[in-house]
Amino acid sequence: MLSDRLRLRDIRSTSTFRLTVLFGVIFTIGVAALLGLIYGLTAHELNARSDRILRLKAAQLSEIPPAMLVQRLRTELDYNTSALNYLALRDRSGRIVIGNIEPPSDLRLDKPVDIAPRPGLPRPLRLLAIRTDSGETLYIGRDITPFADLRQRVLAILIVSGLSIAALVFASAIALSVAPLRRVRDLQSACREIGAGNLDMRMPILGRGDELDLLAETVNTTVEEVGRVVAQVKQATDAIAHDLRTPLTHLRNRLDRVRHDGRLPADLASAVDLASADLEEVLGRFAALLRISEFEAGRRQEAFGPVQLGPLLHGICDLYEPLAEDGSIMLSLDIGMDVTVHGDEKLIFEALSNLVDNALKFTPPGGIVGVTLIRDETGNRIEVRDSGPGIAADERNAVLRRFHRAADAAEIPGLGLGLSVVAAIMHLHGFGLELDDAHPGLLVRIRCPIRQDTGQHVPTNDDRQ
Repeated sequence: MLSDRLRLRDIRSTSTFRLTVLFGVIFTIGVAALLGLIYGLTAHELNARSDRILRLKAAQLSEIPPAMLVQRLRTELDYNTSALNYLALRDRSGRIVIGNIEPPSDLRLDKPVDIAPRPGLPRPLRLLAIRTDSGETLYIGRDITPFADLRQRVLAILIVSGLSIAALVFASAIALSVAPLRRVRDLQSACREIGAGNLDMRMPILGRGDELDLLAETVNTTVEEVGRVVAQVKQATDAIAHDLRTPLTHLRNRLDRVRHDGRLPADLASAVDLASADLEEVLGRFAALLRISEFEAGRRQEAFGPVQLGPLLHGICDLYEPLAEDGSIMLSLDIGMDVTVHGDEKLIFEALSNLVDNALKFTPPGGIVGVTLIRDETGNRIEVRDSGPGIAADERNAVLRRFHRAADAAEIPGLGLGLSVVAAIMHLHGFGLELDDAHPGLLVRIRCPIRQDTGQHVPTNDDRQ
């Protein structure tokens, strides 16, 4: 569902949403200004028409002699069949002499004004007050109910149309932003895959030729070139490791035969032992490099199957318990609930063993190494925590690369490939590998985000290709 993938605050942040809202606001302002202009011009014309009628009637009544004015007003009122005209005459004392309205006494003379309904004025009127030759005040009014209705309707139209346009603009902004945001999410997902080391992944191109397609094409070209260079480097590294392993093995065997020859002096025998140890370390490095290349190529998935992590972790802790006791280190295991994952049991055992072995190497005597299996709504997690010096935040990504060792690990025996092997195995299984601060020490977290206990296959990088 849309709500499961995209949130409103994400949509609001897109340039498409903002531009649509901006243009919608401009359009709404334009429509309101146009309606206001039409209303203003219409009201002005209607008022001018009413004023012409009022002044014409005032001019006619002004020509009537004062003695005949009351009779003429009475006649006008009797023949007021349209019920649109209103008349009133107020004497010098302010008393209404004749009329069908009771106008306010404080009106300005010779200036038509709108009068809202009130006691004595049953309808909205356009009213003109003039002074007669005898000093009396003559009021001439005209019903402007249609104008008042027009004003209310135009106001209602402005409000309703404004709200409707605002809702339409908001809905259009969301609708127009969903597709680009989904494309951006797809591009982000592809970038994460590429960043995780899957250089065979490519960013999706829809063929529209828009800016996102142009960006995707540029990134795909860059990734293809980077992948080609990395592949060449890996091929060269693997070729060197493979080609040198055989002669070095032969050399080690010859040294072993020479070492076991009893005719060697003691000093030469010691030198041969040192050379053999050096060759053994070099061969170990080559073997680890070839294994990492094999994992990264994904050629070990034929052995995948259900793996119970609980018994596996018990076996690892039992294996390293004597080593922990020799170093006066407490090795603890906490399994809240057993979890079954899909993978290669031997490879997972190797990766977790490397993590526990590293934790024991870097934990001082009296320290604690904890192994925890956690299952919650976010998925399954394996955590290996030690109380050693830890790894600086700016080095946590670097230590996952081949041969890189932390600055404070120079005195600790090792090849600098243990975490590289772990990262390759986790990548092969599609698991997440995170290094964090344990306060003190290092916390290594392995995430299995899918509910593995259902037996469902975990998608790996090869499955996504």
